Amino acid sequence: MPGSSIFTVLHLSDIHVDFSYKPGSQADCSQPLCCRDGQPAPGHVGAGFWGDLRSCDIPYWTAEVILQYASELEKVDFVYYTGDLPPHNVWNQSQEQQLYSLKTINQLLAKTFPNITFYSAVGNHESAPCNLFPTPSIRSDNISWLYEALADSWINLGLPEHTRETIERGGFYTTIVRPGFRVISLNMNYCSADNFWLFINSTDPLNQLQWMIEWLQYAEDHGEKVHIIGHIPPKQCLASFSWNFDKIINRYENTITGQFYGHTHNDEIVINYDEIDQKRPISMGYITPSLTTFSNLNPGYRVYKIDGHYPDSSYWVLDHRTVIMNLTATNLYNRTIFVDEYDARYAYQMENLFPNDWHNLIQRLQNDMDGSLMDLVYQYYTKSYANGTQCDHNCRRGLLCDFITARAEDPHSCDSIPN
Repeated sequence: MPGSSIFTVLHLSDIHVDFSYKPGSQADCSQPLCCRDGQPAPGHVGAGFWGDLRSCDIPYWTAEVILQYASELEKVDFVYYTGDLPPHNVWNQSQEQQLYSLKTINQLLAKTFPNITFYSAVGNHESAPCNLFPTPSIRSDNISWLYEALADSWINLGLPEHTRETIERGGFYTTIVRPGFRVISLNMNYCSADNFWLFINSTDPLNQLQWMIEWLQYAEDHGEKVHIIGHIPPKQCLASFSWNFDKIINRYENTITGQFYGHTHNDEIVINYDEIDQKRPISMGYITPSLTTFSNLNPGYRVYKIDGHYPDSSYWVLDHRTVIMNLTATNLYNRTIFVDEYDARYAYQMENLFPNDWHNLIQRLQNDMDGSLMDLVYQYYTKSYANGTQCDHNCRRGLLCDFITARAEDPHSCDSIPN
């Protein structure tokens, strides 16, 4: 509605601060995570002060300055915060180290964004070992140490106390953002193929989907609109979870007005389609780019403009803007250089950002797959690390296929995309 209120929402994801980052250290190493020790080989450049585009996470001081920049520039109403705080040294992590990352980063957020509520979701890197989230039936191991710390931390970042029960039970919750507008935060680690505990029971081991259905039904009955937040996009889940999730999105398409994820580190979308009429788009998922550089990515964050709080508000995303730190220039001049990378509606020449508008964009891209607009899509996918010349025809088709694939292991999701 023209002239109505608009929410400004900051989305942070995949921060991955490396507290052992060492400027000048070896950035081309044989381990999964570099920039921590050793001297660069002759002819090789060491790790940059502000971060590095190779297999490295960001130092604490870089995260600090990016968050400070966002807090001063963006006048946000609230924050979506979708997980992955620790670094990628997954072969050598303890519960104590994970809790240190959680406590230190969340204290930084609370200090940097005073009086702002964070709606948080848990990432796959918060556990120790990484990815392994035991289900309640596992008596030999439990993860209460993490969920209790998350509950304390998230409530300190603004969640109401009533969310504690389900956070401590399984790392998920729901709460009202404004009257008529609800957020549901899911623990997507109970759908991930990398969570080996799910080989015992992969369907819905915490009854989380059943719980979500009950709250979506409550929202529908009471005229509420709902945003879903989580770390891992459902298209990357085990097939049983992913297909059931898509059925739920279909059933409650008039209630769910946005989905927000992270995990991939890239800038992506995913469109859910009607199960029957598979050319009718029904819901949008936004996969926000990472704050970390890992790997070959500029650091970034996302700001959404969302239809605001007024009678019969849609709470749909109206536009979004992505901000990146130009890491090469920042290291070169030793001063932080931030860039408004793009605004979605302007860059992609879209009237709105409803599911049908994104579907129409996909159609335009399909009809000119090797054209300049697809160049931009790939550039933004990499947070302007690369440009379109580095993505050939098959790469472009693969990207479009990803954007319209909402269900894992769907053999026909990309049939509409020409070869």
